[in-house]
Amino acid sequence: MKTSVDISYYPLKEEFIPPIKDFIDRLHRYEGLVVKTNGMSTQVFGEYFEVMKAITNEIHKSFELPHSVFILKIINTDLNHVVKE
Repeated sequence: MKTSVDISYYPLKEEFIPPIKDFIDRLHRYEGLVVKTNGMSTQVFGEYFEVMKAITNEIHKSFELPHSVFILKIINTDLNHVVKE
């Protein structure tokens, strides 16, 4: 099953950009996933279990930074064709 996930990450600290960039860079390392980023969120597209495993692993890693907030929207279809780079 294909899935699309929209992720917003809010590290609650003054220097918030480096942890966000690191999270996005780590997602790009997964083969088989399409990762697109814009000014408000990151979208991840691919097979459901592959996407969820990658997101779970990388959120867990990001939680090493205290007070990290993630907002996720998940849909059970591939919306990759809708999102422009």
